[in-house]
Amino acid sequence: MSFAAVAHAQTYPTRAITMIVPFAAGGTSDVIARVVAEQMSVPLGQTIIIENIVGAGGSTALTRAARATPDGYTIAIGNAGTSAATYTIYPKLTFKPESFVSIGMVAKTFGVVALRKDFPAADLKAFIAYAKANPGKVNLGHAGVGSSNYLICKSFVQAAGIDVTLVGYRGAAPALTDAIGGQIDGVCDSAASVSQAIDDKLVKAIVVGSTVRLGSLPDLPTSAEAGLPDFEAQGWNGLFAPKGTPPEIIAKLNAAARVAVESEVVKKRFRDLSTVAPDANEHAPDVLQQIVTRDVAKYNKLLQ
Repeated sequence: MSFAAVAHAQTYPTRAITMIVPFAAGGTSDVIARVVAEQMSVPLGQTIIIENIVGAGGSTALTRAARATPDGYTIAIGNAGTSAATYTIYPKLTFKPESFVSIGMVAKTFGVVALRKDFPAADLKAFIAYAKANPGKVNLGHAGVGSSNYLICKSFVQAAGIDVTLVGYRGAAPALTDAIGGQIDGVCDSAASVSQAIDDKLVKAIVVGSTVRLGSLPDLPTSAEAGLPDFEAQGWNGLFAPKGTPPEIIAKLNAAARVAVESEVVKKRFRDLSTVAPDANEHAPDVLQQIVTRDVAKYNKLLQ
């Protein structure tokens, strides 16, 4: 590293940082990004500006992030969809996993299937029976092909053995809006972005793809309890920087992310969102990199 680069890393950051969010405002990644970014700004001493870039299941945003100057002033939040499954769904992408450096995991999320409130099925068993009796007629919305919500849908449909129509949106929020309005039958979403609508009885949840019930949705059965143990939808959100970002800057960003997710502000917000922070041994950049490698292989198998 040159003297100038060393000096840059030592004084970093001296101005605002941009965090690219691959989906529309209001979705899971956006909500998590905003609460984490606000608290990361405290130890960094600089504002982190959220920039929502929609399109192509998040790949439009990640293309922008991969091409950014690797100086620590442009980072991105990703998940299993945008940072793993996308390489199978969009094989001609201009970026690849090696185009990014992992900063660290910031959240673990849980997938939920929720239906419009007047859908003629009260629970998972009844929904599966209805879907099998009406092949291709039920539609479930998601945040776009390649998103983590799309993967929730794919995993759910495969585990249930049903034929439904998956409808892609430019983010989780517009999909949920249409489910609330009755334009679609339901959504595959993270508990983080759908729990409030469930509490307000705007939609009715039928299953969470978790091994334990969520504290914020105690009446919602797990997949095993509901009779579909093969449905697993436990996801993650992580921060990434363009390849070539100096290790010293990655270390500063990782340290700030640790401070953020361990803060009482984030812990409380995560509880409200049915989201949990990474365990102490899951913060390191190499742990996130291992998860990305694992999920690239996992979704290549699921989506082929």
